[in-house]
Amino acid sequence: MEILRVENLTKKYGKKDNEVTALNNVSLSINKGEFAAIVGPSGSGKSTLLHLLGGVDHPSSGKVYIDNIDMYALKEKELSILRRRKVGFVFQSYNLIPVLTAEENMLMPILLDHAKEDKNYIRELLKLLGLEDRKNHLPSELSGGQQQRVSIGRALANKPSIILADEPTGNLDSKNSREIIELLKYSVKKYNQTLILITHDLNIAKMADRVISIIDGQIGENGVMDL
Repeated sequence: MEILRVENLTKKYGKKDNEVTALNNVSLSINKGEFAAIVGPSGSGKSTLLHLLGGVDHPSSGKVYIDNIDMYALKEKELSILRRRKVGFVFQSYNLIPVLTAEENMLMPILLDHAKEDKNYIRELLKLLGLEDRKNHLPSELSGGQQQRVSIGRALANKPSIILADEPTGNLDSKNSREIIELLKYSVKKYNQTLILITHDLNIAKMADRVISIIDGQIGENGVMDL
């Protein structure tokens, strides 16, 4: 079943002679429960696409639907609520709040949404992430792999439909990288979510159900790469 649909998505920056087309008429569909990896060279438009899928930026033209909701037809407040409740973000830089503990960082999306914490679910997440004995530690007291696990917990805390991950293993060694991807795969399967991940690492891309290539702001020929 389709969870996300993109129709003729275009994003341009600058004006006239300085205009740059980051995405050019991109269309694609992602199914519920799917793990899709997006690959392409630097500057190809991968991160721009991810930001538009998550409602972080606005397209120049085209549409993005999540659960058949036209994201960019919503008012800004409505879009913010949709983004908070439907989408979880995992970034290369962990973006943790240094004065908050691991558990408090994970709870931030729930607090921002003025929602009630599901204590059993958070306890389950901490166990899944291997952070039970680190939940009261500050980010500075955690390893890089542990910090990324906290950021994954934060992304999962609101039980979103879609997880968007932008080079989530970029700052990690190969062992931690594989563990993080396996963890993401397991968590989205366990909670019946969808994972869309940007990576330069073809070994990581091979772990996905589908690999989508982007070249010069467009989906590559045939859309899917053979690895």
